[in-house]
Order: sequence, then structure tokens, then C-alpha cells
Amino acid sequence: MACAWLFIPILFVPLFHSISILDIVMAVLTIPDTGYSTRDVAEIRHYLQQFGIWFDQWKATATFDPQADQDTILRAYAHVLEPFMAQHGYRVADVININALTPNYEAVRAKFLSEHTHTEDEVRFFVDGKGLFWFNLGNDAPVFNVLCEAGDLISVPAGSRHWFDAGAVNPFVKAIRIFIDMAGWVPHYTGADIADVYSQKMTVQ
Repeated sequence: MACAWLFIPILFVPLFHSISILDIVMAVLTIPDTGYSTRDVAEIRHYLQQFGIWFDQWKATATFDPQADQDTILRAYAHVLEPFMAQHGYRVADVININALTPNYEAVRAKFLSEHTHTEDEVRFFVDGKGLFWFNLGNDAPVFNVLCEAGDLISVPAGSRHWFDAGAVNPFVKAIRIFIDMAGWVPHYTGADIADVYSQKMTVQ
């Protein structure tokens, strides 16, 4: 798993207007306790917006070797990352690259599966593969997840209780993480066992 960091200079450029693609459906929103599930992008956006979670879809057309390094992946999407990061004040990006050859994957998965928060928004752009973002936001909101695939971009607000699952068997996901500061990467674990409960109900297939 590549988790080294990279500083990308802030460029004061206009907002990149042609990022979104509305005609490709990739994500799936699921509320396991109610049986609700939808692939409708408008429904997904509307549901997530009420919790301050921002969802978009970008073009993810680059192809990579399974062991492609972080710099290769970041360069392939620099044309959308740099204006987006400049517009929103983000300064740091890295790449999560998980596959069946990832060393000590069980330990890696356990770390991501533990419910945690971050001190700033966590933005992920999925460039290949897929993974489940789980949310436990309290205030009577049900536990829900979003299956993100190549092209999906999601921004999780600071302080949101969440966890991530790449799957128990044959994991495969490449995702770019974006933050303002390196300290934002630090997970603050809640100590709750809720992720263990829900990972038994549903995981990446």
C-alpha cells in the first residue's frame, strides 16, 4: 500500500468546470438495516448532502499496472487534481493502492475497518477498483454505506464517524486521498465495535 505524502503547489486558477460526468452510474448507497439501496446518482447526492457529505463523479479513464506507484497515479490526474485542490485550499495528496498482493493485508484492513474520525475533511477520488465507505453519524441517522468505484469522488466532513472496507477476499482499490495538512490523515479511533458488527453483514464482493 502506497501511503507516502506529496505536496502539490497551490495554483490560483479558475474552477475546472468539466470534471463532473452525470451519465455514468457507479456508486451504490445502501442502508442495511432497512434494506434500502439505490444506484440513482441524484438520490445518492441528495441523501448524502443532508449529512454534509459531498459526492461527485469524475472521468477515470487512465489505466494502471497493479503495482503502479503513487507518482504515476497522481501525474495521470494532475489536470483535475491541481485546479480542484487550488479551488478548495487542499495542499496534500497521496494514494491508497490495495490489491491481493498487499503485504499484511489483514492488518491493513483491520486498521481501516475500525471506526474513526479525522480533524479535517477526507476527500477520496477512486481511480480503479472499489471499496465501501461506512458511516455512523448518530442523531437517529441509520448506519449506511456507499460503494465507491472508479470515477467516484466523496468528501467526508471532519469529525464524521466512519470506516472503510476494501473487502475480505481479493481486495482491489486505487484511490487518491486529499487533505489540507498531513495531520488530517491521522485517524482518531472511537473504540466502538460497530464496524465489526456491520462488516459481518456486508462487505465488498
